[in-house]
Amino acid sequence: MQTSILSSTALLTALMSIGLVFFIRASTKARIQTAKLVAPQQGDRLLEDLQRYFIQRAYRIVSVDQAKNQVTYEGLVRPSLFLAIFLTLLAAIGLLCLALMLSFRFSNAAQYLPGLAILSPLAGLFYWKKSARPEQVMLQVEPWAVNPLAAQQPSPDLAAQSLLIVTAHRDELAELERSLKLKPLEEG
Repeated sequence: MQTSILSSTALLTALMSIGLVFFIRASTKARIQTAKLVAPQQGDRLLEDLQRYFIQRAYRIVSVDQAKNQVTYEGLVRPSLFLAIFLTLLAAIGLLCLALMLSFRFSNAAQYLPGLAILSPLAGLFYWKKSARPEQVMLQVEPWAVNPLAAQQPSPDLAAQSLLIVTAHRDELAELERSLKLKPLEEG
């Protein structure tokens, strides 16, 4: 083969390998966000629904701050078996591509280089160990505050709503929103 083709393919393979390493590392990153959600009810019923939801999701109360009206829950995040297998498969493909490129450079060792693929389960193991961690959800419940500058008075429906300020992993926020039929606060 031509040297220019081999060198450009080697460069692309090296870039792919670097990208794969960063992708595997990013799979364990915590993606914490804060969301303001509007709940269709207030008071004890809302608090009971929230408590039931978090107990079903294997969270427990860690702290309660009466001054801020904030509750902190903690639970253990379970790693995804699918993602562990997927990352292992990606690592195997990446290592085989790297082995192919190295076999052109080191032709004497070409028959042994595909053995690099046996290192691919390390990617799944890395994800499994790093993603199984305790995660916190901070929940603050406030009564619905109506904008005093608004020209019209709120309807009775709006008066019975609450504002939830939740800081949690983005997947947990989406599941909370879906399960309790919460709506994101439209600011502006």
